[in-house]
Amino acid sequence: MGRKQQGRAIATATPVWRQRVWLVALALGMVAAGAGGTWWYHAKSARTDAPAIRAGDGVSGPRGMVHVPGGDFQMGSDHKMAQANERPAHKVHVNGFWMDQHHVTNAEFRKFVAATGYLTTAERRPDWETIKVQLPPGTPRPPDSAMVAGAMVFVGTNSPVPLREYWRWWRFVPGADWKHPNGPGSNIDGKDNHPVVQVSYEDVQAYARWVGKRLPTEAEWEFAARGGLEQSTYAWGDQFAPDGRQMANVWQGQQVQPFPVVSAKAGGAAGTSPVGTFPANGYGLYDMTGNAWQWVADWYRADQFRREAGVTTAALQNPAGPSDSWDPTEPGVPVSAPKRVTRGGSFLCNEDFCLSYRPSARRGTDPYTSMSHLGFRLVMDDGTWAEARRQPALAARP
Repeated sequence: MGRKQQGRAIATATPVWRQRVWLVALALGMVAAGAGGTWWYHAKSARTDAPAIRAGDGVSGPRGMVHVPGGDFQMGSDHKMAQANERPAHKVHVNGFWMDQHHVTNAEFRKFVAATGYLTTAERRPDWETIKVQLPPGTPRPPDSAMVAGAMVFVGTNSPVPLREYWRWWRFVPGADWKHPNGPGSNIDGKDNHPVVQVSYEDVQAYARWVGKRLPTEAEWEFAARGGLEQSTYAWGDQFAPDGRQMANVWQGQQVQPFPVVSAKAGGAAGTSPVGTFPANGYGLYDMTGNAWQWVADWYRADQFRREAGVTTAALQNPAGPSDSWDPTEPGVPVSAPKRVTRGGSFLCNEDFCLSYRPSARRGTDPYTSMSHLGFRLVMDDGTWAEARRQPALAARP
């Protein structure tokens, strides 16, 4: 089996992003998770009525955000290469909202930590009660020596490896956190304008409360990511590199060395890039795909799109996602283990293993997980901004 065929086989298996499961797995010598990927689809049609970009300036809209006008769209994909969790494409309506123009950055997150003294989940000793729900019933508690603060870090390999052996390129690193995304020997000096990573869903919610915003729903995120293009392959259109131009920070090394090789000759993933490095989409949003995965609000169900499509033939109005999690694709992980949706792909996505830099691609991730390629951006309702304008103290929030 060739590497691409092997990658496609894995893509139909199970998601890979299971930090806290792996912490226990490493401690106990178990393997409790699998690997996954997603694949592309082709465009059906493109909207020609995309509105002019409307950026907030602190007066006409919240500073650092752009307005997403809302409307009807086809969510998900029916293309033959779409994963089961992206099917079927179904009609959805979302109201207008404001969205951060780019990922929340290291500099922005630092202001939050300085103001509140907040410690992220990666900086705290793991809590067994939050870990064990991701493991088979009866799994013994690991020794205290294994319960140390840290996070999952992409370390890559120095030579090709079977793509099923994901543990070769991911490692739980004690001391890894948002200030040290690759472990104690790393830092974010000079990277104030990079996406903050190594933040869990819990961390993101804490930041959102402080700044007076919220996470987007999965429907809002996908509508925004499409940038006014209906069922386009990418957030910018149908060609991956139009006129040879790179449009997103994704893995570029496969032409020299296959994923996940990161030797000096690989020419591949070095990490995040500064926000705004690549062109914005039709709504003026940067890095909706690539660079770093993004948390969204919804619980994750692998069958959610089928459930939504069965509700009505009309556009489903502002869906907020399911009330629980369900994912039967991870051996060793209970099907109802808590997961939140993550979207957008990252600098690690590549054509051999993972093509998640597409608007319909989706995953489920443990809410307490933090990883070196996982960040976020936030939204604000039109009504929330209108209320903030009436209360200057709210409008002046960071």
